[in-house]
Amino acid sequence: MLRRLHAEQPDSFAFTPANQAWAEAQITKYPEGRQASAIIPLLWRAQEQEGWLTRPAIEAVCTMLDMAFIRGLEVASFYFMFQLQPVGSVAHIQVCGTTSCMICGAEDLVAVCKEKIAKKPHQLSADGKFSWEEVECLGSCTNAPMAQIGKDYYEDLTAARMGELIDALAAGDVPTPGPQNGRYAAEPLGGLTTLKDFDSGHTKYNASVQLATDIGDTVKRIDGTEVPLIAPWQGKAANASAKPKASAKNKKPVNKTPPTDAVSAAKPDTPVVADGPGTKPETLDAARGGKADDLKMIKGVGPKMENLLHELGFFHFDQVAAWTADEVAWVDQNLKGFKGRVSRDNWVTQAKALATGAETEFSKRAKKDGMYDE
Repeated sequence: MLRRLHAEQPDSFAFTPANQAWAEAQITKYPEGRQASAIIPLLWRAQEQEGWLTRPAIEAVCTMLDMAFIRGLEVASFYFMFQLQPVGSVAHIQVCGTTSCMICGAEDLVAVCKEKIAKKPHQLSADGKFSWEEVECLGSCTNAPMAQIGKDYYEDLTAARMGELIDALAAGDVPTPGPQNGRYAAEPLGGLTTLKDFDSGHTKYNASVQLATDIGDTVKRIDGTEVPLIAPWQGKAANASAKPKASAKNKKPVNKTPPTDAVSAAKPDTPVVADGPGTKPETLDAARGGKADDLKMIKGVGPKMENLLHELGFFHFDQVAAWTADEVAWVDQNLKGFKGRVSRDNWVTQAKALATGAETEFSKRAKKDGMYDE
């Protein structure tokens, strides 16, 4: 199936303060330089917040993770868990259409969706409350046919029951998920043949359904108001009541060196030495002629990294090309969150070529793929 971004996109995206705190906590799970590993949970959180995954959301997440936009789009378009078009405000219904469900009546469920929601998948209902699609196996073959509505499975469905579920959701009710024919879980339709004493002492519903009914959370999306937002690997919770942090795009690098204007005012032959190894290179207050080089043509420099380099006073290829080994050591230590990136990707060699107007293999590929197209 061809998956493309929706034709109509919002102008911008920003995580809520609580979701921003959650996202920043997720990034800390991964070693420095491997922040891109957080791409799936951050894209999912953006989708939960907005209902579907927009281009500005994908780009905002990529900026946080210092990834090329095209890499984020590759992830979003590959996994069917990501919805690249608007979905129903109440629920998006995913009907399983693989073998077991198809044999047991999935086509009848699809017919109900076409009648009550929209003729074609991914179209919104007239009132905007619902959308639907047919998906591959959802792994509940014993309880076929079934559909996922919001976070939960509705199993052992009939066409009549599917229609009732849609009507109930439209009325503001939250139907109990799980088997819809009286089964507790996935025991034989004729009843238990073993473990017959199981009926004594268990909860009313199976564990998954019991949790959903206890918290009344079936089609409700995560909106960032949930507390606490647990980050146990940090030994604490990222609490929604905490003060919101600056967005990653606009965050100032934490730097113990003097401000850029003070550094630029120093004599070129009197370099400023920062805490840690190395010597700080000469910097600029602003790009020459008001136009900076596209530093993203250097492998290892994404939109977030480029902003950080500008904050540090580096705007041009020839600046990077002139760094000595001692200066590289300083920059490597002061790229907060990306230490060692200069040496790892050999920026100086790349910049020397780019400063002369030549191209590197990476810059050719970046331009061809439109990696950083606005």
